[in-house]
Amino acid sequence: MAPNTVEKTPVTLLGLGAMGTALARTWLAAGHPLTVWNRTSARATALAAEGARAADTAADAVAANTLTVVCLLDDTSLEQVLAGTDLAGRDLVNLTTGTPAQARARAEWARERGARYLDGGIMAVPPMIGVPEAGGYVFYSGSRELFEAHRETLATPAGTTYVGEDAGHAALHDVALLSAMYGMFAGAAHAFALIRKEDIDPASLAPLLADWLVAMAPSVHQTADQLRSGDYTKGVVSNLAMQVAGAPTFLSTAEQQGVSPELLSPYFELMRRRLAEGSGEEDLTGVIDLLVR
Repeated sequence: MAPNTVEKTPVTLLGLGAMGTALARTWLAAGHPLTVWNRTSARATALAAEGARAADTAADAVAANTLTVVCLLDDTSLEQVLAGTDLAGRDLVNLTTGTPAQARARAEWARERGARYLDGGIMAVPPMIGVPEAGGYVFYSGSRELFEAHRETLATPAGTTYVGEDAGHAALHDVALLSAMYGMFAGAAHAFALIRKEDIDPASLAPLLADWLVAMAPSVHQTADQLRSGDYTKGVVSNLAMQVAGAPTFLSTAEQQGVSPELLSPYFELMRRRLAEGSGEEDLTGVIDLLVR
């Protein structure tokens, strides 16, 4: 019986930082012919020793294969690297971190040059790439045709989540999730600061804090439901008026513990503003409307 010799899609990869190198090694390990290019050629040379083809220029690398994946520092770097490169008939997947507006402009830029375009937001750190059980994935948006054509190849390093034809939506989902992450980090930082001068082991607080955050996380579903329905009083347990009344306790505790309230104060101020509008029976969802300009 003949062995299974299914050919894997060739990939060109521009950018071999920590993330790019992780992507490259995963595609190589899965048997994809890989052409690489990097400003610092030593990184490409190292991957050549592992089976990749190192191109002399970015243009040569793009010309080598239909599918080109870009993982550079920023949108400006992409502009510089691909300047003058023939993109006609190519499939360009941009995994460079950027804004939704940059992604939409880059999609139009690619279309004008005859290329299909897909933008990506990586929800993983390099050690998670190529490790399915780590749970990393990439948001993709833009050409659905391109996504479907290369879905299997793109899913090799990490899971894939397609979020629509609007090229800016991958970046928007990426930043939205990371913004929530930083908000969580801010709350955790304040919590640890409160006990910093006490005879309390941070390691004893950590599991309590982690469990509490996990328990609170499902509240995002109620927020989403309220936003969709427009009824911010739906399913309320602790209304806005009650929570604003409790805010001074948090601020006083911070003062007594010698902790700056600067991570909490802006949110409490938004709560007070919403309450002043006569929304005391609502949940905290109305704060979102105050943020949208």
